[in-house]
Amino acid sequence: MKIWAKLLTDGKIKKQFVYERDERLTYSRFFEYLSEISQALDIPTPVLLKTHIFNFAKFNHVKFVPRDFVESFDYDQLVLENIIL
Repeated sequence: MKIWAKLLTDGKIKKQFVYERDERLTYSRFFEYLSEISQALDIPTPVLLKTHIFNFAKFNHVKFVPRDFVESFDYDQLVLENIIL
């Protein structure tokens, strides 16, 4: 499993990270993946809603905007994309 995480400001990638695990994607563990990605990018972990998981499962990507974060978030979006091999 690979997830490409991008931090965007004004439509430009400011920071990116590819999260890899030697296991299949499990949606029940999605918050764990999100926490590890946030830690690697040195940003606060966003609030994860059921709609976020549904969007990732259906469209292979999900966007988090500043209102999804409890702490201050200095970017316009956090985008996670599923890299399908």
